[in-house]
Amino acid sequence: MERAIVLYPSPPIGHLISMVELGKLLLTHRPSLSVHILITSVPYDSGSTAPYIANVAATIPSIKFHHLPTVTLPSTKTIHHEELTFDVLRLSNPLVREELLSISKNYTVHGLVVDFFCCAALSVAKELNIPGYHFSSSGAGIVAVFFYFPTIHNTTTKSLKDLKTLLHIPGVPPIPPSDMPTPVLDRDDKSYEYFLDSSRSFPESAGIIINTFESLESRAVKTASEGLCMPNDRTPPIYCIGPLIATEGRKNDAGTRNGAALELEEMKLALPMKESESGFVSATEVEERVRGLMESEEGRLIRERTVGMKIAAKVASSEGGSSRVALSKLVESWKDK
Repeated sequence: MERAIVLYPSPPIGHLISMVELGKLLLTHRPSLSVHILITSVPYDSGSTAPYIANVAATIPSIKFHHLPTVTLPSTKTIHHEELTFDVLRLSNPLVREELLSISKNYTVHGLVVDFFCCAALSVAKELNIPGYHFSSSGAGIVAVFFYFPTIHNTTTKSLKDLKTLLHIPGVPPIPPSDMPTPVLDRDDKSYEYFLDSSRSFPESAGIIINTFESLESRAVKTASEGLCMPNDRTPPIYCIGPLIATEGRKNDAGTRNGAALELEEMKLALPMKESESGFVSATEVEERVRGLMESEEGRLIRERTVGMKIAAKVASSEGGSSRVALSKLVESWKDK
């Protein structure tokens, strides 16, 4: 039978675009592959996906979209989109199972690739003997953070919002607790529990696919690969296949502040911005930082690093580059499943 991979993004369009870019990349390495993308909907505005889906379906026949029926949520007072998203995706598990069984009638399914919000579906994949993979579009630093999140939970009793000390996570610079994604700041929130459950699913993964390249985040990649971020659990294979770049439909996500901190401290590719008490940055502050970026010695070094990273990204994506090698290893691993 024809071979297939099933991709399962969470509903917001930014997550969908990342998965489509992953599908495109897989097709460049194995053009005969059939890529199937599962689509769910949520009870809030997550961005219109219909025009984008129609365009991809019309231009790339090897990518097929499967719209799952809408699930009915129980009555809830939560205002957190993350919690609603987790609820919808968990309730969609029976529908995911039906769709995987349907696809399996005509294809040999090599794996189910989920993003962080869809980790509950990995139990369905396991039941059907389909390898389950995690995909992170946010880079290795964020992966290291959530690899280590269960350890933070087990070694603290307070909510992150109440901690006054920096979080020391292997592979990344010390992080102020307030820079962690908002849904995990209060350990009594349902969204915290959902993030923790997703983080605990990593050891069961057939592999972690990350939108980065090794030289960009070498410390985070090395530390995570060596198991230092999950000291008491199995660390799955890590495949750094980036950079995957698509600007259409991007929105801020839960890891924005965390990612900004990593850009500042680890990659040295940005200048810090001073926020007001309300969390906004003034036009004057932006002007000063832009001037500093263009005129100061620190700005010159950042510009040089940026050019260097651009060159490194091209090298990683070229024939024999680290990302091409990782992609080959990922595809080759399917033969062993």
